[in-house]
Amino acid sequence: MSDTKPLKRHSSLQPLSREHHHGLLLGWKIRTGLSKGVAPERIKAYSDWFFENHLSPHFEVEERHVFPVLGGKEHPMVKRALREHRRLRRLFAATDDLGKHLSLIEEELTAHIRYEERVLFNEVQKVSTPEQLTEMEALHQGQPFVDDWDDQFWAQ
Repeated sequence: MSDTKPLKRHSSLQPLSREHHHGLLLGWKIRTGLSKGVAPERIKAYSDWFFENHLSPHFEVEERHVFPVLGGKEHPMVKRALREHRRLRRLFAATDDLGKHLSLIEEELTAHIRYEERVLFNEVQKVSTPEQLTEMEALHQGQPFVDDWDDQFWAQ
């Protein structure tokens, strides 16, 4: 077990960390829905809405404003994160074998968020200049999370 403690998250990255929390909740909702036998089409409808309204814009912010701090697309940590973003985009776009793809989304999204929070964001925070952190904070304040989805299949 690693004895490295996570860094206290810098305020410039806190909005993204809060968005990660909502992504982890999506994974929980998918897992809960599948375990309760909810029709995959209902879960997929919510997942698609979440991806379009929350996850896709989140990926854009990371790719444009956070990953460049590490030097761009050739940095090994950035390569991994971009590869995982591409994989998740493909999983969300899948329209066949919904149960399987939803299960993969849940697993891979959770693992991806854990990687970004525990590894990549810590590195970004370590190497960022004060100016870069200020710029990230100014560029992304985060939007209030609104989950106004009527079909709360996870609560049944």
